[in-house]
Amino acid sequence: MLMTAHARSRIGSLAIAVVLACSLVRVSGQGGEVTIDSDDIGGVVTSANGPEAGVWVIAETTDLPTGFTRIVVTDDRGQYVVPDLPNATYDLFVRGYGLVDSPRQSARPGQRVSFDATLAPDARAAAQVYPAAWWLNMITPPAEPEAQLDFALTMKQCYDCHQVGNKATREMLPAMRGPSASSLDAWIRRTGVGPSGPGMAGQFRALGEMRQALADWTDRVAAGEAPRDPPPRPAGAERNLVITLWDWGSEIDGRTDMAAADIRDGTVNANGPVYGVAEMTDSLTILDPVTHRASVVTVPSEASPFVGGFNASPTRSPHYGDDVWARRADVRSSAVDARGRVWMASRVRDAAQQPAFCTSDENPFGANYPLERASRQVSVYDPATGVFEQIDTCFSADHNQMSEDNVLHFGQNGAVGWIDMDTWDETHDAEASQGWCPAVIDTNGDGRITEWTEPDAPVASALDHRISFGCYSVAVSPADGALWCSGIGRGDRRLVRIEKGSNPPETCSAEYYEPPPGLDPDVIGSGGVEIDDDGVAWQNWRVSGHFSSFDRTLCDTTSDPRATGQSCPEGWSFRRKNDPTYGNSFFHANESYLAHMDFHDTLGLGADAPIYGSVNTDAMEVFSPSLGRYVTLRVPYPMGFFPRSGNGRIDDPDAGWKGKGYWASFSTYATWHIEGGRGEGGPGVLPKAVKFQMRPDPLAK
Repeated sequence: MLMTAHARSRIGSLAIAVVLACSLVRVSGQGGEVTIDSDDIGGVVTSANGPEAGVWVIAETTDLPTGFTRIVVTDDRGQYVVPDLPNATYDLFVRGYGLVDSPRQSARPGQRVSFDATLAPDARAAAQVYPAAWWLNMITPPAEPEAQLDFALTMKQCYDCHQVGNKATREMLPAMRGPSASSLDAWIRRTGVGPSGPGMAGQFRALGEMRQALADWTDRVAAGEAPRDPPPRPAGAERNLVITLWDWGSEIDGRTDMAAADIRDGTVNANGPVYGVAEMTDSLTILDPVTHRASVVTVPSEASPFVGGFNASPTRSPHYGDDVWARRADVRSSAVDARGRVWMASRVRDAAQQPAFCTSDENPFGANYPLERASRQVSVYDPATGVFEQIDTCFSADHNQMSEDNVLHFGQNGAVGWIDMDTWDETHDAEASQGWCPAVIDTNGDGRITEWTEPDAPVASALDHRISFGCYSVAVSPADGALWCSGIGRGDRRLVRIEKGSNPPETCSAEYYEPPPGLDPDVIGSGGVEIDDDGVAWQNWRVSGHFSSFDRTLCDTTSDPRATGQSCPEGWSFRRKNDPTYGNSFFHANESYLAHMDFHDTLGLGADAPIYGSVNTDAMEVFSPSLGRYVTLRVPYPMGFFPRSGNGRIDDPDAGWKGKGYWASFSTYATWHIEGGRGEGGPGVLPKAVKFQMRPDPLAK
């Protein structure tokens, strides 16, 4: 087993512990003693109010081959330890709610740095480091509940791509104002530029009268208004968090999904590279976290240049000029397999150039459900050889997940598809290696799927029935191998389950479930789905802000093959975090993007801890089964953390918290939404790979 291959002996561990014990450096100051090793920096943070608890100490350096930052949180006495720093000179500063950023101090590992923190003189100064949601909730929502829902549904389209409420959106660039003094005109101008200009412009028009509310909000911010209520400082387990960031990729990257290990085995690729796929630049970005080196490999494609009104428009960028996002592969959604290879969704050829077997009666899948177009196919990269292999798929590939039988599954609108990786490795035959199924419900109850009625036709008692559904996010149940799908359409409410059976496609059968009616607030706007080891489906809801679990084993109806809609209210449970809302509305000024799972307990918050990425709060939210509550993994610097993916990895199973971590990345559509660089974002800003670790206490080394 890989666990055994990477384990250190107990004798080696004891020897290392003895060496470390001999290298301790003890320092003391106000708030008590702080013990550091020769590769740590420690100290105390105080202000006019005394010790500052729950604030961040940030150490960053440019001495390494790529930019490196490590962030920790002070304990209840204002003490901190930044552990295990590479040999370099660091600039350190303090950031915390209620403070202004401290002046930077230079130090090297083994030194002590204490900070005299400055209290923010007013609400506006304090709010400069608040996440976007605390600024956006200053907007006055519509008065009517139906109008509030419509506003939330439309704003959700904006959050799908970047934060709203951050500095890049609450302040207006002079170039966007042009000759007009009207903030509404400036908003219209700003939402019409960049790679998604036509799409953004359409979404902004859909806001109707609420466009003026956004313009008024911008004016109020410019006039000095600021959020009244601060975010909470980290507390409890959140103070044990250690965050490490590395620069990678390029300043024009966008939507960088990442993968660090095989989701089925956290020890795969131990201490190896972390991989990201940057859609906007056809890039496979690679980080070696041991040597702190980042590199970029271009993903090959024979497809025509990708052009579209959403995410691929040639309109001019205010930061970079014209046509900088011309691309072909449109690569995204990566996964690492048991051999350390990287699988990714990418355009191999143009959408209409389908292989003949995709619609052929001689192919069982083509005969069952012909597919005439595929917008994205599949590539696999072998880091050992540096070679890409391309697999031409009939289905459109996007987010994906591997099952225990070595099959890689993908979701698309109306169907699921898969690649049998073993068959591909043996034959390199794209047709033999893939399959796909629509979602057909056994509505006639005969125990098999045969002829069906289409989604827009009435259900016929003698036939089965195919349903329309979204499968932006696909997950495989470890309990029984079933596939679960969640869509992200406007107002989507479905959770779809598909069993492939023993002989797909003829044995593929589907069920779907919806949250029960009458909840207050109503559950609406699904996002991602992930399945824990017990087969429970965890689903985040982008519009209503819920995080739900659905346990099919609790259903009284699972023996009925016609399980549809609200047939199992007893299977659902709901949680909702107390994020900022728009004024008196119950809708959050925020969105959760996708659901994830810490399968290997790399955070120490419990095996199968479900997680979702929180777009407008610079955070990932973990629902800890062991604590019975949310634990917020906030990235305070640079502001603009937008996670789309998450992956736990175990580098050394015998090293405690130091030997494991949960990985994510900054994955906004545009780097000018990230703090820093020349001005607010734009040139000079790079995306970041992010590693979260939880130590047993805030001073653990």
